[in-house]
Amino acid sequence: MPRARRPLTPAEFEVLLALAEGEKHGYAILKAVARGQDGITLGPATLYTIVRRFLDSGWIVESDHRPDPALDDERRRYYRLTEPGRAVAQGEAERMVSVVATARARHLLGKPRRA
Repeated sequence: MPRARRPLTPAEFEVLLALAEGEKHGYAILKAVARGQDGITLGPATLYTIVRRFLDSGWIVESDHRPDPALDDERRRYYRLTEPGRAVAQGEAERMVSVVATARARHLLGKPRRA
């Protein structure tokens, strides 16, 4: 499974989580990140820096699929998660689970709450 060369930043992870839901254009990614539970707000410059890095890494690609032009702005670029990008996101989530387990083992957190 591909792994990030370092832990992802919260903003990077949130972008991957947003795209795990399906293809999105930049503004939709910003809105999805803002709805996340980390309270992260990205500006366009930060988002597109992350997008550029993820495109270069092959973790996301620009989608060829376009909505009906009458319902969308033709200037928008849509992005989707690739299999390597999904694997990186999964690896990061697993890393976080491991960190939480270690914190519990060291009595920094209580037992998990039931949903």
